[in-house]
Amino acid sequence: MKDKLKKLLQKTIASEKIVVGSRLKNLEIEISRSIKPDHGDFSSNIALKLSKRVGLNPFQLATSISSSIDKPSWLKKTEVVQPGFINFFIGSEVKADVLISIIDKQGGFGSQDPGSKESILLEFVSSNPTGPLHVGHGRHAAFGDSLANLLKKAGHLVETEYYINDAGRQTDILALSVLIEGVNLSGSKITPPKACYQGRYIKDIAKSINKKQLVSINNLSLTKTDTKNLDEDEEIDVLVSTAKDSMGGDAFEKVSELVCQHVLQTIKKDLSDFGVEYDHWFSEKSMIKASTINKVVKHLEGTDSLVKKDGATWLKTTNYGDDKDRVIIREDGRSTYFASDIGYHADKKARGFDRLINILGSDHHGYITRLKAGLASMEYEPGDLEVILMQFVALFRGKEKIQMSTRSGNFVPMRDLYEEVGIDAARFFYVSRSNEQHLDFDLALATQQNNQNPVYYIQYANARICSVIQEIKNKGFKNNPALGKKNLGSLNNKHELELISLLQNYPDVISQAAEKRSVHQLSNYLKDLAQVFHSYYGVQKFVVSDDEIRNPMILLLQCVSIVIVDGLKILGVSAPKKM
Repeated sequence: MKDKLKKLLQKTIASEKIVVGSRLKNLEIEISRSIKPDHGDFSSNIALKLSKRVGLNPFQLATSISSSIDKPSWLKKTEVVQPGFINFFIGSEVKADVLISIIDKQGGFGSQDPGSKESILLEFVSSNPTGPLHVGHGRHAAFGDSLANLLKKAGHLVETEYYINDAGRQTDILALSVLIEGVNLSGSKITPPKACYQGRYIKDIAKSINKKQLVSINNLSLTKTDTKNLDEDEEIDVLVSTAKDSMGGDAFEKVSELVCQHVLQTIKKDLSDFGVEYDHWFSEKSMIKASTINKVVKHLEGTDSLVKKDGATWLKTTNYGDDKDRVIIREDGRSTYFASDIGYHADKKARGFDRLINILGSDHHGYITRLKAGLASMEYEPGDLEVILMQFVALFRGKEKIQMSTRSGNFVPMRDLYEEVGIDAARFFYVSRSNEQHLDFDLALATQQNNQNPVYYIQYANARICSVIQEIKNKGFKNNPALGKKNLGSLNNKHELELISLLQNYPDVISQAAEKRSVHQLSNYLKDLAQVFHSYYGVQKFVVSDDEIRNPMILLLQCVSIVIVDGLKILGVSAPKKM
């Protein structure tokens, strides 16, 4: 409906002699749903935006536009209000058509044709397999999975991916951390360096791995290694090298792989139990085996993008807008994480996706330009990469703010959170605010069973509808959808019209939320729909004997339930029939 109104306004404005065509350039017409029924179904501020260009009073301009509209049959009337808004009142027959469409399409209502949409690869979470997922990762998981569902609903071809960073320094540190714990379990006492990963999960991994593999390290070599004058990073690198020499590189690598797989399996289970399943799990080691980095370097050598400096190989990312050039091959011949990123994103494009969407933490803001530079250097369009930044989660227990650090072991696992408040509450709360805003997760609120808890309030709306329909069956009344469709004109009180208007707007909500990557728009919409329904439920009697009155009301309730269930499904939240 919004698109119809936009086209109608475009046609009307273009036909107005007072508006010169050049003044319409880059003019964006906004249509918003009216909050109050007496303000119509939709409203536009076009006159306010256009008034400065044409030098007319906004109210006068709005009046002129309104009076010039060639009203189609579905538009009942327009109304101009100060300081220059145009309100649109949609005919009741159109509203009736909306309810019929919902009943006929069921969960397909609001879905868009996939034929003309983009193919998208959506990467999210991608936490290093060095420890369990914490509550911050939970926000990434809930948002990413919901966005994938939303984009699919909007007609896009979407595949999801988790990038496994299972190679490099961090996995070495993790392996050393577990090896030291394993040696200590055998009776030795080695104090782990500060740079080691710590916490209960390290002990659990050490206990789960074959003791022979863990104690194969020569702990005397570690204890005798002098690291007094080294900083934390230097110390951990020396100890990793010592451990490899002590037990052999192949043996160390085997332990590293076992430890990474152990952590990765935990991550996969935590996500799966949270309702998040991926189409692809992409291993960094797979690129090493395929010599992807070498292929990247070879390709870049054929361009003017590489430069040798200080024994290292640099990519001239400043050619593509970066603030400085970046190393891709170190002096010792090892590739950098950036080199891996170039290879990985080039691989994404080589797989044929139109758009790449990465969901990253807000601390990765400075990384966006170099990622795009990497794509450009491989002769791909940098604009094909879209990065969504997620702000942090603050979790409170009383007045205590829980700090999260994987390496220190002082963090709250994602699993602990959703097991405490429930998966439904966790997933809904995670997407209840814009990704651009910090999220204060209220544990107390998430467990409340009242109208203060938004997810409970929405679920309760659906449960109430199911209860009403069951009560009608228990009274011996038969549901007659045909009779309900025939008498939809009887739905004309304030709450009914508000509900119909909200239901009518559902496809627009899906489209806009998908386009703007704003999952919270859907959660806000569901809250509004539930609120109006509960108000309706409080004043309306549904179990009545008159078939011509009861059936259209039941049809309306069924439509509300269909949309609530569908919207919650997109968010990965259940819609119980009883509560």
